[in-house]
Amino acid sequence: MNYSNLFRIAVRALLRNKMRSFLTMLGIIIGVGSVIAMLAIGEGSKERIKTQMSSMGTNMVMLMPNFQRRGGVSLGTSSSMVMKYSDVVALRNEATSIAAVSPEVRASGQVIYSNQNTQTTIEGVSDEYLGIRKLEIKSGRIFNSEEIKNMSKVCLLGQTVVKNLFGEGADPIGLTIRIKNLPFQVIGTLVGKGESGNGQDQDDLILAPYTTVQRRLAAIDYINGIYASAVSEEKSAKAMAEATEILRRTHKLKESQENDFRVMSQSELIETVSSVTNVLTILLGSIAGISLLVGGIGIMNIMLVSVTERTREIGLRMSVGGRSSDILQQFLVESIMMSILGGALGVIFGFLVAKVAGSIMNSPTVVQIQTVILAFSVCFIIGVFFGWYPARKAANLNPIDALRYE
Repeated sequence: MNYSNLFRIAVRALLRNKMRSFLTMLGIIIGVGSVIAMLAIGEGSKERIKTQMSSMGTNMVMLMPNFQRRGGVSLGTSSSMVMKYSDVVALRNEATSIAAVSPEVRASGQVIYSNQNTQTTIEGVSDEYLGIRKLEIKSGRIFNSEEIKNMSKVCLLGQTVVKNLFGEGADPIGLTIRIKNLPFQVIGTLVGKGESGNGQDQDDLILAPYTTVQRRLAAIDYINGIYASAVSEEKSAKAMAEATEILRRTHKLKESQENDFRVMSQSELIETVSSVTNVLTILLGSIAGISLLVGGIGIMNIMLVSVTERTREIGLRMSVGGRSSDILQQFLVESIMMSILGGALGVIFGFLVAKVAGSIMNSPTVVQIQTVILAFSVCFIIGVFFGWYPARKAANLNPIDALRYE
């Protein structure tokens, strides 16, 4: 029996019971659709996070206090007093692969203007910070070196703070706000950046001179971290090595001692986030793939029912010269057709679900060609695997017993 005849017989058999065939394929449709949608959402989220993190500058290098450990157990960050402004000076003067350096001193508190108030983060930085973090000024200006030296009470506001204190679209330049009961003059506002990859609002912050935050708000003589930018993305690794060497020397660490600071690059963070999202995407796809197994079991169940219903037909085909291999191929083709057709409908269904989910979550979705090829490959394997036993059972029927079957 040639394959064109097998195909026509399979089509007639499926059309004979349209609703049953569709319900059988439904498990495959839902399974493939779920896998396509999950992988598309996961891939889209990964690309979104990478884009957002890259917008901060792929050549950015961060230096933070290290984690304190006792008996192999992490106790959180060690005392932030290990980092001083002298570390910034050393990096600025000695590191040849670093283009810009800014200290960071963090504080949080209530900010008040007139009868409006909001709780936010105040970051004390230098004038180089905006270039390192790829921040842009929407209106006004950045504080200058003289204002940093004099611990001037001036600040720049993120758009979320502007909205909370002054209302949407307001221009607060020249106005005075109170941060922890200290008056600060607004000299600039920042262009909005939206949420970060981890869902944090990047516009809910205030930038002020690090000396002002350090002495007037936080009342400390150390810094919480250092942000730097390498000369280029290719020099990031060299910049990290130089920073490590310089800080080990300024912190007077012996060769046997571990670093009391951490050095991280934006490229490393992007790679780490990508690896985590890849694992989550595969996990979600695997969970969704369980429904494919259920769909395959449904195909086997219906094919077994079909063999029982068509026992006399099988006996008749055998009595007129049909071989066992022809019967085997006939039922196997039916099984594969249901699986492949269900897979095709599942791809369309998954694509639509991914688009709708992406619109609801305001996140892009990426349907990769590899995912579609994988889905069809799995469907073919399911059709063969779960259709083999019913097809073999049909092929092994005794023609005489099959003709007598009621």
